[in-house]
Amino acid sequence: MTRPRKEQVCIEDTPYYHVVSRCVRRSFLCGTDHITGKCYDHRRDWIENRIRILSSIFGIDISSYAVMPNHLHIVIKLNPTEINELSGNQVIERWTRLFKGPLLLQKRVAGEPLSPPELQAVNDCIAQYRKRLISLSWFMKCLNEPIARQANKEDGCTGHFWEARYKSQALLTEEALLTCMAYVDLNPIRACMADTPESSDYTSIKERINPQFNLNEAVKEQIGLGSLITFELSIKPLLPFEGSITNDDQTGILFSHKDYLELLEFTGRCIRDDKRGAIPAHLPPILERLNIKRKAWIMNVTQFEKRYIVNFGKRSKQRRSSS
Repeated sequence: MTRPRKEQVCIEDTPYYHVVSRCVRRSFLCGTDHITGKCYDHRRDWIENRIRILSSIFGIDISSYAVMPNHLHIVIKLNPTEINELSGNQVIERWTRLFKGPLLLQKRVAGEPLSPPELQAVNDCIAQYRKRLISLSWFMKCLNEPIARQANKEDGCTGHFWEARYKSQALLTEEALLTCMAYVDLNPIRACMADTPESSDYTSIKERINPQFNLNEAVKEQIGLGSLITFELSIKPLLPFEGSITNDDQTGILFSHKDYLELLEFTGRCIRDDKRGAIPAHLPPILERLNIKRKAWIMNVTQFEKRYIVNFGKRSKQRRSSS
């Protein structure tokens, strides 16, 4: 029997979840149509961009992702602390990147005086938005619905684009997390779409190996349309690997990036009877292929966030007051 979504996602049990969405009838609506020969790979670019943007707005971190021709995988970490520490105006700033908000909210942003009942209504809205910004369901809603509308508009049709609601799976242990991340990152290799992790397009592993993320202008404009307060939004980096457990506060993945690459390489070379692809045995190890030097590796890992300097929007000149 199907369980309600609220019973499947519980931050007290685990913050990590594996999410899957498939295209309707599992057609190649984001890949190449084998009948007409038309390529829709640009839609995978839409999805990848939106995943990274929404992660920067929501209290949700991305551990890994893979956008395939007919489905997508995301391994996410819920991070309610990020949203709970925001002021009321900061919550409004984030939410109105996606939705315009009611008239009272617009009056609040414009600095117009509000009566006590109106002020209470605004505070109730802020409390509701705060909850939504840490909701996996709202994250997936804001991901899947715009992509479906955009694809249907391009195709000149109506109807479902996604097969059903997304599926989520709780990852209760570190072993489950690493296993799922490796499964997701190796999807293009198992599907014979790539020979190596570093050549796997639209995946988190390729982004980790070459940490550059560029948003196209259309996506930047799309996110800015509903904003009531113009503010600077930086693209949040993927959830980092932190290595061994330390006495410091750690919020990343308790595993070494280098060890994860080697684990992924070992797993990818395993030939499975139920999968078409594997990393070719004749290729040298991944660290040799990437020509990673010790000093460069340490610099890349320790300064990972500094490589994400993609910003869009302008910082508000208004003074941001607490709610």
